[in-house]
Amino acid sequence: MLQASLSVLALVVVLVCAVVRPFRWPEAAFAVPAALLVIATGAISTEDVREEAARLGPVIGFLAAVLVLAKLCDDEGLFHACGTWMARWAHRRPRRLLGAVFVLASTITAALSLDATVVLLTPVVFVTAARMGARPKPHVYAAAHLSNTASLLLPVSNLTNLLAFTATGLTFTRFALLMTLPWLVAVAVEYAVFRRFFAADLDAPTEPAEAEEPPELPLFALVTVAATLAGFAVASAVGIDPAWAAAAGATVMAVRALVRRHTTPAAIVRSAALPFLAFVLALGIVVRAVVDQGLGRALGAVLPDGASLPALLGIAALAALLANLINNLPAVLALVPLAAPAGPGAVLAVLLGVNIGPNLTYAGSLATLLWRRIAHHHEHEVGLKEFTLLGLLTVPAALLASVLALWVSLAVIGP
Repeated sequence: MLQASLSVLALVVVLVCAVVRPFRWPEAAFAVPAALLVIATGAISTEDVREEAARLGPVIGFLAAVLVLAKLCDDEGLFHACGTWMARWAHRRPRRLLGAVFVLASTITAALSLDATVVLLTPVVFVTAARMGARPKPHVYAAAHLSNTASLLLPVSNLTNLLAFTATGLTFTRFALLMTLPWLVAVAVEYAVFRRFFAADLDAPTEPAEAEEPPELPLFALVTVAATLAGFAVASAVGIDPAWAAAAGATVMAVRALVRRHTTPAAIVRSAALPFLAFVLALGIVVRAVVDQGLGRALGAVLPDGASLPALLGIAALAALLANLINNLPAVLALVPLAAPAGPGAVLAVLLGVNIGPNLTYAGSLATLLWRRIAHHHEHEVGLKEFTLLGLLTVPAALLASVLALWVSLAVIGP
């Protein structure tokens, strides 16, 4: 009983501190001591710690490589080029700008992970809206929502997907095929709601803006990203961890940047976000302790079994609820081992819940928390009431539509 209570307390402290970030300390400053506490008290055995570290190791390595790749692409001017393209395409029409943001944010989230959308694209959206004289709110909120919703497509689009990918038993290509329709449907639902919800902002007149010369296309960065994505599929097909393909892409970009003296080794290491990687590992250990101490049994008793439509709906709804209660990373760590015996459909339903569900509350995902800090940095107030109302309009509709789409995909393509 004491071990269970300590494990739950440790998880609560880690999640609260990740949200509040007291003293501006990184999340790892609280997660690592919490992990050491559950180990020291015997809430998790050393054998289970080694097992969890072995399971999360490739995921953490992959995440580090993708973060480096995204940062180096930004240094090459990829995201600046995206902003200029959005402005030229929109031609001072906010509704067209919203469409451009949806296309770019969905693509960048899918290809370079949601972190690239939150950290690198969101500031570009602010600048682009200001240059057009448009109200930034619809476009900035779109970046937040799509960093979660648009991360359904590929195993590499979100840390939650990476954590669950092995449990699906699917290849990279098959995962993408099964999730394409749910991804498209979820993004379409978001777009339809956004156009109605932000109608007043989108119809507001814009101020004349000076045309900006199109920047030089960062061809090398684009080719490297495309080759890396192809490498993910090839590596998965031949049984090699996709982390190696990500590392290869990051290495190519890093060598080029170092040779041209556009970066330094220290800057590359910083872009890997080592404190956050430590946070992910520590959080995995704490969650494993909580699951072993009783949460796993409780969730197992209510988690629907099978891959029928009612079961998929129940699994996705439970995953979305849990993501908003304890954050989506702990939710996926807790639910995936329980859903895996029911087959890949059940695991993919978990991902629908933990990726779409966090748009309901600030604390649903770390990406949303980071986005809120970036918005405040740009002196843009994010209202809790408005954020929650938008979530209530988008999350249930997108979740229902995407689960139906997943069920269709499973019936047509097969698990």
